[in-house]
Amino acid sequence: MLHTTEGGLLIEERRRRICEFLRADGRVTVEALATRFGTSQVTIRADLSALESAGALIRTHGGALPREEADEPLDIKQLQHHAEKVRIAQAAVALIRDGETIILDSGTTTAEIARALRKADLKSINVITNALNVAALLMDVPSVRLIVPGGFLRRESNSLSGPMAEAALANLQADRLYLGADGLDPEIGVMTPHLQEAELNGKMIRISRHVVVVADSSKLLRRNISLIAKVEQIHMLITDHGALGQAVDELRQRGVEVRLV
Repeated sequence: MLHTTEGGLLIEERRRRICEFLRADGRVTVEALATRFGTSQVTIRADLSALESAGALIRTHGGALPREEADEPLDIKQLQHHAEKVRIAQAAVALIRDGETIILDSGTTTAEIARALRKADLKSINVITNALNVAALLMDVPSVRLIVPGGFLRRESNSLSGPMAEAALANLQADRLYLGADGLDPEIGVMTPHLQEAELNGKMIRISRHVVVVADSSKLLRRNISLIAKVEQIHMLITDHGALGQAVDELRQRGVEVRLV
């Protein structure tokens, strides 16, 4: 059953928008949110309490502040820029052909690719993934032969990494890698705050003929600690129309095919 409020929005959609406003503005207030959504301050306080319990934000007197993104649970990240991620996933799946072997990195956008694959008109493909949530989405899909390397589990991202995971990829080859990104700078490349995952991603890149970065526009021009891939190692970026034109132009000038969806 779908639950709406006096503002007319689904609760999940309103809370998703609160997370997006928080990321854009750096802080939110109960009063401003109640006015924006046409709902009561009591309802907004309940939203903020629920989001704080889920680890999406930190409550303050009269409002909320963002929690560091690197510490956000995967189910909270999934609420952010959701519509854009769905469109990116659909464009990513449209590239896949029968008989191909693809790699799905961990992340919320690659999880959307897995959801789209459940409905795709494909007879047989191989999917390599280090993400347990992605594997769970694909484990009952008849057209998918699933390959999951071992490794150490990072619970925040449901991903496996480390020497065991890297060794498991050593003798494999893939037609295409779908690579998530915590940050993508047109001058530097794709970045993440997690060193072990960056090293595993490097292995994925080396065994893949075609590297496709899947990232919503909020990730562009964002930098992080560990470099996954230089711009020259990226063949394609699929992102949304919110991407800054300057960043898109620079990536294209450096040989990256950019698809806006």
